[in-house]
Amino acid sequence: MQLLYHLYFNITRENVGHFRFCVSCNLLIDAIKSLSDKSNRKVTQVDINNQEARKQFYTYAAAFLAAFLWASAFPATRYALQYYSPVSLMVMRFVAASITLGIIGLIKKIKLPDVRDLPLFAASGLSGVFLYSYLFNTGSVSISAGVSSFIIASSPVFTMVLARFFLKEVVRPMCWAGIMVSLIGLAVVTLTQTSEFSLNIGLLLVIGAAVSSGVYSAIMRAVTRRYTALEATTYTIIAGTLGTLFFLPSAIKEIPDSNITVNLIVILMGIFPAAVAYLAWSYALSKAKKTAHVIVFSYLIPLISALIAYIWLSETLSVFTLIGGLVIIGGMVLTNIFDRE
Repeated sequence: MQLLYHLYFNITRENVGHFRFCVSCNLLIDAIKSLSDKSNRKVTQVDINNQEARKQFYTYAAAFLAAFLWASAFPATRYALQYYSPVSLMVMRFVAASITLGIIGLIKKIKLPDVRDLPLFAASGLSGVFLYSYLFNTGSVSISAGVSSFIIASSPVFTMVLARFFLKEVVRPMCWAGIMVSLIGLAVVTLTQTSEFSLNIGLLLVIGAAVSSGVYSAIMRAVTRRYTALEATTYTIIAGTLGTLFFLPSAIKEIPDSNITVNLIVILMGIFPAAVAYLAWSYALSKAKKTAHVIVFSYLIPLISALIAYIWLSETLSVFTLIGGLVIIGGMVLTNIFDRE
């Protein structure tokens, strides 16, 4: 019995020692793993921060690219109207845009629109492509690119008003205040284009284009609930282009009286401001944390347009026109701030 006791005691003591040794090893391994995990977390966090910064850069770059391309369309239109009639310029530009978006749509394999949504696309194409382009191109014959860009900048005002009455969207009181500020700025710009109490008809046409753009944006809010930005833009522009084909024969007749430079500009207007800009804008909206972070870039369009028109076409803006334009933008900024709260 005594022998068995000594044997049991020695075995137990060895096991306890072995147990303590194993516990110590496990604690050491856990400590090493903990340090390794902390190091990996630090590296991972740095990678995440770099990815977020890169994503933010691409988002803002895309938004600025869209704003710049849209701004360039105003002086480009003024230049092209020296060689083409407003309707011919309209059809040539959007035929190029339709071909571009059609090719992109085939590559991306976008879905076809439902038959029940065809009237909706017809309405968006009529307001956003046909009516807008006809009114804008015709009005731009008699007013400068800078003035027209400031007027078109007021189109979100009409979008908000239409959304309130037709889409039943809630508009805050301070948003109405921002709308009123923008309308005051629009009135100032209008007065600068009035001579001897005779209102510039071109100005009224561009205001009509701004209203048409507002209608288009309100319709697109409904369309984009069921379609992606690429699908909605592609089918809208194609639908609008079909309506412009009535003027295609007259556009073809005017081609011999133009030159290679202006024809290239018209094609580029269809590819970049009408196609690439929309895609860049859609990308920016899809990647931004808040829509307001992207919308703010649209406020640069009139200023960029006026600068391009000054360098390219030697157009200048009067002090009162500039003040009125800045008031329009100020009202839009105010509306956007309170609309996002």
